[in-house]
Amino acid sequence: MGICVLPGCGFQLRGAAQFPFSTIHIPPNHAMLVELARNINAASNAKVVADPKDAAAIFTLQGELRDKVILSVGSGGRVREYQLRYGITFRVHDGKGGDYVPSNVIALRRDISFNDQVLAKESEEALLFREMQTDVVQQIIRRLQAARLRTADDD
Repeated sequence: MGICVLPGCGFQLRGAAQFPFSTIHIPPNHAMLVELARNINAASNAKVVADPKDAAAIFTLQGELRDKVILSVGSGGRVREYQLRYGITFRVHDGKGGDYVPSNVIALRRDISFNDQVLAKESEEALLFREMQTDVVQQIIRRLQAARLRTADDD
């Protein structure tokens, strides 16, 4: 009977995200924010609360951009490539003048080729926007992990 030894690859599960607050209010008025709240409740030391008065941190979505820009046009004048753009501006604060994450921007881009199969391309475009939204949620979580409360006295 032989013994099999495998070298370690260094893989580790991420574990629960650690935030510098125990409760956060995230308004449930946007699909991306619902996904963010679900992620925080499922895999972090913080819990999402319904009332901002009960929260140590408050997430504020200051703006969102969904855009589609033409990248290239073929010889017949038909569009060959688009660039999808998705971005948000947000802030996480304590409701008393301190910021965990001051006003911050996350901007993503994805290129998509275009052909005459319109329905398939519309589905692909919707899928890419959903993937960008999930990417934004993960970036927000990483920024929250690195956050610390800053007050006006810290300047």
